[in-house]
Amino acid sequence: MKTISIIIPIYNERGGIKELHNRINETIFKYISQYNFEIIFVNDGSKDDSHSEIKKLTENGTNIKCLEFSRNFGKEVALSAGLQYCQGDCAIMIDADLQHPPELIPEFIKKWEAGGEVVIGVRAISHEDDWLKKFGSWLFYKIMNYIGETKIAPRATDFRLLDRMVINEFNKLTENSRLTRGLIAWLGFKREFIEFNSPKRKYGKPTYSKSKLLKLALTTFISQSLFPLKLAGYLGIIIMILSGLIGIHIIINEHIHRYTDVLYFSEIAQLAILLIFLVGLILSCLGLIALYIGNIQHQVMGRPLYVIRKKINF
Repeated sequence: MKTISIIIPIYNERGGIKELHNRINETIFKYISQYNFEIIFVNDGSKDDSHSEIKKLTENGTNIKCLEFSRNFGKEVALSAGLQYCQGDCAIMIDADLQHPPELIPEFIKKWEAGGEVVIGVRAISHEDDWLKKFGSWLFYKIMNYIGETKIAPRATDFRLLDRMVINEFNKLTENSRLTRGLIAWLGFKREFIEFNSPKRKYGKPTYSKSKLLKLALTTFISQSLFPLKLAGYLGIIIMILSGLIGIHIIINEHIHRYTDVLYFSEIAQLAILLIFLVGLILSCLGLIALYIGNIQHQVMGRPLYVIRKKINF
């Protein structure tokens, strides 16, 4: 029998742990009893009584496991730890706030059995997000897919299934600042999608504030794209071109043809344009340095040079 790991990051989710576990169990026994399951709770330094709730569940079932962090390291690290320790032929990551319906687990497994190596839950409707969060999410994916090295599906969530070979490759990634869905997108593999409606949170409060989401977005831009690093160089080139054209016009207009009545530039204006040109030159040099820093960043990240999806006759 194949084993399926279910990874659940926990941070102050005491109220919903029992209901989530019950709904997962009902889904397992009703639809997909032909698999072995392990449920891995990753307690990300919860400050409420989440640990006690998880401990009760571990005492009643040998297939329920728990990783306890010494402090709060963040959801992305919790998911990475779960993937590092899971033993399943595939792993399903699901949030504990019940906004990822556990009843969809059979659909994920069906897509996996049909050949999908990464099955991604895409949020069609969310009853929880306000207009600012929705706009921020839309803007993030627009920018990310424009400047990023890999494309991330808009409205994609961490509610997803990963095949064992994807998990093995993911565990080779070494960077500390990470967005799980961004790294999975970078890995590639055959992807399938499942749309779902996200219900309102029943217990607790969202742990990702808007400031944390903004910080995560900035971290993702930096780790997934070199565009922010090159931005100074691009601005410098534009400034150099514009100020250079104006400078050429000044030279031709005032020192060669002497058409001073057409468009006059005072000496102060000429000095200002010269300074703007020099600023552009400096920014262009910074952009060149950024290319070398970007190369260093790629080396420090330590990502594998390539990812093999399948081996034949080796």
